[in-house]
Amino acid sequence: MELPKTYTPKAIEEKWYQYWLDQNFFSSVPDDREPYTIVIPPPNVTGVLHMGHMLNNTIQDVLIRRARMLGKNACWVPGTDHASIATEAKVVNLLDSQGIKKQDLSRDEFLKHAFAWKEKYGGIILEQLKKLGASCDWNRTAFTMDEGYYQDVVKVFVNLYNKGYIYRGMRLVNWDPVAKTAVSDEEVIFSQVNSKMCYVKYAMEDGNGYLTVATVRPETIMGDVAIAVHPDDERYKALVGKQVIVPIVNRKVPIITDSGIDITFGTGCLKVTPAHDMVDYEIGIKNKLPIIDVINDDGTIAPAAQAFVGLDRFVARKKAIAQLQADGLLEKLEDYSHQVGKSERTDAVIEPKLSMQWFLKMKEISEPALNAVVNGEINLIPQKFFNTYKYWMENVRDWCLSRQLWWGHRIPAWYDANGNFVVALTHEAAITAYKEKFSDLYNDAIVLKQDEDVLDTWASSWLWPISVFDGISKPDNAEINYYYPTNDLVTAPEILFFWVARMIMAGKEYRKAIPFKNVYLTGIVRDKQGRKMSKSLGNSPDPLVLIEKYGADGVRVGMLLSSPAGNDLLFDESLCEQGRNFSNKIWNAFRLVKGWETDTTATTPPAALQAIEWFKHKFSEQLNIINEHYEKYRMSDALMASYKLVWDDFCANYLEIVKPAFVDGKPLPVSSEVLAATSRYFEDILKVLHPWMPFITEELWHNLSARKERDCIIVAEWPQMPAADHLLLQDFENAFALINQIRNARNAKGISPKQALKVAHVQSARFLDVTKATIMKLANVSELIQSQMPPELSAAIVIGGSDFYISFGDQLDLLAEVSRIKEEILYNQGFLKAVQSKLANERFVQHAKPEVVAVERKKEADTISKIKSLEQTLVQLKH
Repeated sequence: MELPKTYTPKAIEEKWYQYWLDQNFFSSVPDDREPYTIVIPPPNVTGVLHMGHMLNNTIQDVLIRRARMLGKNACWVPGTDHASIATEAKVVNLLDSQGIKKQDLSRDEFLKHAFAWKEKYGGIILEQLKKLGASCDWNRTAFTMDEGYYQDVVKVFVNLYNKGYIYRGMRLVNWDPVAKTAVSDEEVIFSQVNSKMCYVKYAMEDGNGYLTVATVRPETIMGDVAIAVHPDDERYKALVGKQVIVPIVNRKVPIITDSGIDITFGTGCLKVTPAHDMVDYEIGIKNKLPIIDVINDDGTIAPAAQAFVGLDRFVARKKAIAQLQADGLLEKLEDYSHQVGKSERTDAVIEPKLSMQWFLKMKEISEPALNAVVNGEINLIPQKFFNTYKYWMENVRDWCLSRQLWWGHRIPAWYDANGNFVVALTHEAAITAYKEKFSDLYNDAIVLKQDEDVLDTWASSWLWPISVFDGISKPDNAEINYYYPTNDLVTAPEILFFWVARMIMAGKEYRKAIPFKNVYLTGIVRDKQGRKMSKSLGNSPDPLVLIEKYGADGVRVGMLLSSPAGNDLLFDESLCEQGRNFSNKIWNAFRLVKGWETDTTATTPPAALQAIEWFKHKFSEQLNIINEHYEKYRMSDALMASYKLVWDDFCANYLEIVKPAFVDGKPLPVSSEVLAATSRYFEDILKVLHPWMPFITEELWHNLSARKERDCIIVAEWPQMPAADHLLLQDFENAFALINQIRNARNAKGISPKQALKVAHVQSARFLDVTKATIMKLANVSELIQSQMPPELSAAIVIGGSDFYISFGDQLDLLAEVSRIKEEILYNQGFLKAVQSKLANERFVQHAKPEVVAVERKKEADTISKIKSLEQTLVQLKH
């Protein structure tokens, strides 16, 4: 079968992906093999493929494909997260466009619309992942609102409530006034905002002057219940215990102390508004202060404020500033730039707000998850995230579980008309529980209504590695026992705490075991300017367009060539072009080999014999390095080592040595030995490349030789090689160094590569015993002999401790060469003088690091040797 001259990825990718599906290669069922399991970080059901997904899922696919080739039972579980806030917002917007308001629908009616939306749009990102080559077991595709998964989530809620971990209470949360729900810290995006710092005068209650407080939120003044100062602040010590009058509402509040106050911020005085700031809330709890909630759920001013009631909070801010000015209580306004949190889903400014919510006590349940990482049960890659993980886990706060939405897992709590509640799996179970708990209130006419709120999305996804194998409902089933714990998790650092840590908690709580052994944390994909890619900036390319342009293999290689774990990737489309060029290099190398004719009677040339032996050991050496990179999760290093093995060692060296000579413009036949060895090496190379470049490797695998139906590279055995002969490899390193020096000498002197040269060596060079024929072919050397005297008109070089002389004869412009060498001697003498001056400086030698001094001494020795060699060459030329 004749291969096209150029590699065209699209048709090949579609063909082989469908073939893999048809042959069920991605499917996994428990058997007697060692399992290798990855669960996908479930993308939001609202999502489409972006560059972060591309990076994350390529790494997962590389790991799963290699495990499959290592003979493991590879299982990659795909799926999506229901994404409560994001999906509800999408559905609400869709309904609005149809003239339907959410508030006009019943819960069941709204959920019908939501599930219809999910069925139409929810699988887009998974289909896109197939374009990338993701070899997930699609038969296992999970969704966090699947019926079985839903039941797992509510069972865990009931279980944790019965254990005393879950409670309901009024606490401060991140409030989204547009979505009208609490949101997690992870869903709050901070950005720099220019505001006004208001310096407000609070009159002393005793009439002795004012206390000035700096604030950027004058609209919350009506909720002030104290002024706090640092206990060591000498400016205010005499005022502690006295009272001030809150502007606008004329409320008397005390001056208290708190060691957390920043003396250098503003005036060193903090207005304490416990209902609208987390720091203030903690101070309020500590000092048993009253709490006045002055902002409604929709971001308008509440009646408790007694002023600006019903106005939007930002309108009220302007009104408050105007009134403070009118009352003579605004000392000054200053421009102030600070971080403001916005809802990731609605872009609304987050309001810290006191709210009745469900919470999970984290202190006790989080300890096993902390210990699992501290004790090394779970390995974070890279380790630089260890300290941040440890700090967060040691300072963990109770988890706000509830969200004021309809799309999600409805909280299994049931209330009577007076607010008394029980927690139970079903309405029937709730009636029974209510009868037991409130026996004095129970009667046959009692009506219990289920909580309207749903659970935080993370409260379902923390069960992901367990629930995808039905490990909650059936804790001893064959699948959970086989696949759990999973092996590797690949995810982003920003959800290390919100998702990864919580999965570890759930694993320890419900399986008494960690959910995965390694956590590979990817970096952020940024543009060339270092900016995070986003739709708003318009700096994020469409991954599908990149795949269309460069091929999936090219994009995969481009992304991972420069993406070490935990470090951000500065993406440039030229990376994908480099990946495509690599695909073309492999394609053309294969076409070269397939174009050879074979002569069964031909003998193998000496250079080819040497190359066959050398590449066997070179491949073994590099395979060992590649395997080590994989074991240490140095993914970019593993790819780069594979890249160099193919581009440099195989294409630039091996093929150049073994390819046949041309006579009258046509290649001579190669021996059967050369073709067999080259085909064998190509097969091994394709195996090493397959995890990174699945499509082109499968195509070439089937073109390399006739294959049976299921004899595919996707399930081929990962190469295993004997130990490398490092002495032989060093001999060839010396040989290639000599070849490069001869080529460089040609270029420097303008001698054609077609012109054969003679090379002599004075003393014996051991590496020539096994590389001489190779050197003569690649460097176009007609004679490579040992001689007692250097030939005339020659250039001296030193390789492997041996002196070599390249003879130029009458091909050299003698005068020009003498002039050039003199200039080079002068340059090196100047360089040597500078190095020796530095080494003569006792201060430098005594105080510099030993390795720095060693580098300078090596420079000195190398330069002295080079000058000596140049002077010898000059003497020869003059004679």
